[in-house]
Amino acid sequence: MTGDDGRTGRGGVPASGEVAERAGASASGKVSAGSAAGKAGAGSAAGEGAEVFVSVAERVRRSLDGSSPGERLVARTLLASYPTAGLETAARLAERAGVSAPTVVRFVARLGFAGYRAFQQALRDEIEARRASPLTLAQQLGDGVTPDSLRVSAGAIFRQRLDESFAALSDPELEAVLDLLADPARRIAMIGGRFSHILAEYLDLHLRLLRPGTRVLDPRPESLAAFSVDVGRRDVIVVFDYRRYQRDVVEFARRVHERGAKVVLFTDPWLSPASEAADLVIPVRVEAPSPFDSLVPALALVETVVAGVMARLGKEGEERLRQCEEIVGDVTVD
Repeated sequence: MTGDDGRTGRGGVPASGEVAERAGASASGKVSAGSAAGKAGAGSAAGEGAEVFVSVAERVRRSLDGSSPGERLVARTLLASYPTAGLETAARLAERAGVSAPTVVRFVARLGFAGYRAFQQALRDEIEARRASPLTLAQQLGDGVTPDSLRVSAGAIFRQRLDESFAALSDPELEAVLDLLADPARRIAMIGGRFSHILAEYLDLHLRLLRPGTRVLDPRPESLAAFSVDVGRRDVIVVFDYRRYQRDVVEFARRVHERGAKVVLFTDPWLSPASEAADLVIPVRVEAPSPFDSLVPALALVETVVAGVMARLGKEGEERLRQCEEIVGDVTVD
């Protein structure tokens, strides 16, 4: 699969997680489920003792709730100029945030890093992972793979990515997404990149059977411009954007956020720049057996969201679905 930006393909880091691990154990991004819940606000879906991947960007974003006022200033400064602000010296970052250098050091330690140097190394590795493409990533399956070994190896990799994605998922964040999408007073619009647009269409195909007021946006510039003029506080914009990130999608997310719309972002662990404008962020793993990124975990999460919205709507959703089915009629083939 080529990249969402349409210029290069999208690829995954090696299944071993070596990009993250090069920063050392304390900066690897791999933490236990209990630690992820305590330090990064991860949901309770992770099993006890399970290792999950939480990127630097996601750790910073999740730290906002439990941080001191000074640490929140550091976090917001990082997210506003991510990741470049974190590559500056601790003193310069402190100056940007209007806090002391020790506050920056305490914040970095609170994120789980052994020191500021380990934090910066993790950031550099994350930048490398964000820019990955099929031209820079290795095939996970060796040459001469047999059909049987392909089935076993690929199946194991996909199961691992699904387990990691759901273990790292924040329950409060997911609940908030479901609340927005099931609210009949909200208008729901969806958009994705060159390839992730299929996820937007897939989600809309289900939501429109359960509730009114949903649509997939026409990605042409003139159509997005016209929509942006009319957008307001009643609107929820669901954005799908995975590495490499698509400039027009990111800019659109920022624009509708400025006009008061709620932005829900589905992205990868390294976080699309659209996360700066997002009210809620749902990251999933994207690595695959081939050098091309996978939408399998993302699709599983979309299915999860559909199930959650259906449960929230209850009888009202079932009745709308029944009426839609009656109008469509029997289209099955015996």
